[in-house]
Amino acid sequence: MSAALLRGAAGAGLGACLCAIVLSACAQAPTRTRLNGKTMGTTWSVTLSGKSAGEGERLRAGIERELDRVVAQMSTFERDSDLSRYNRAAAGTWQDLPEEFANVLGAALAQARDSGGAFDPTVGPLVELWGFGPGKTVHEVPSVQAIETARARIGWQRVEFDPQRRRVLQPGGVHLDLSAIAKGYGVDQVARYLLSEGRADFLVEVGGELRAHGERAPGEHWQVAIENPHASDEAVSSEQPYWRRLALVDQAVATSGDYRHTFEHAGRMYSHHIDPRSGWPVEHRIAQVTTIADGCMQADSMGTTIMVLGPEAGLAYAQRHDMAVLLLVHEGDHLVERMSPAFAALLARQGAVPPR
Repeated sequence: MSAALLRGAAGAGLGACLCAIVLSACAQAPTRTRLNGKTMGTTWSVTLSGKSAGEGERLRAGIERELDRVVAQMSTFERDSDLSRYNRAAAGTWQDLPEEFANVLGAALAQARDSGGAFDPTVGPLVELWGFGPGKTVHEVPSVQAIETARARIGWQRVEFDPQRRRVLQPGGVHLDLSAIAKGYGVDQVARYLLSEGRADFLVEVGGELRAHGERAPGEHWQVAIENPHASDEAVSSEQPYWRRLALVDQAVATSGDYRHTFEHAGRMYSHHIDPRSGWPVEHRIAQVTTIADGCMQADSMGTTIMVLGPEAGLAYAQRHDMAVLLLVHEGDHLVERMSPAFAALLARQGAVPPR
């Protein structure tokens, strides 16, 4: 489970471990407007195709309202967020939820059920224990007893959720963490806002998660790139900073990897991706997962699920759900592509060339 947590705008560092890069959409043109700002401890940007004279500041304010609402409801770093209040609530009390929070929680619980607990929105105590939460900055390997104590507090089955009344029961000790799904939801919310304002051609990006709608220019799709996980190496960054380039056609993309938000102890690297079923960071050969879906919330949660499941089970899961997923897997000193049939079909339709 990703330990990336929603932070307020003043938070430091990336809000998530995502690495899709906007290509060419950043170029300024007479009929293109780019808005940007900060949210969730990272940055956001929206590129609008078409004339936006006089609308920029109004649209910026609307975008920030949507993102601020997600933070106010679902941030683990904001003490007064609805999520934080639920986590502090007394055992046996029902907590009323805002509509957006209820929608995300419902989707998170459905993903948890479907994945057999590989995705689990109650993973918060383990995230905190391993030093990736809001209250602890020192990374260390916990004792087995501490891990088992934290595991006793988690389990999506413990969450009694009433979607009709938009309320959830705090059974005692449950600590929700929606970080692996809420940022994608924020991207979708911005997209819905722009559509409600009559904007049909745009690219939304929050911390590297993206959703495209319409066209960049007449007859041109929005272009994005998947970052090369080895791009920080000087030799690689100058020759192949991106792994693949893709066109998004009314689609979203989310990417997560094992090379950010990690720590080393006794010569061993520990990832921020925590497996809720074991209580330990994942240990497999996946370097990076890229997921393409109709919505960013779905792409976000699916990427985390597959990162926890591992390459074989993860690809089988993607195939069962007809999801377009690309894995980069460590094989010795090299990275090897493995992709779902849906992702291969997407590349075939685009006529994409393989990475160098």
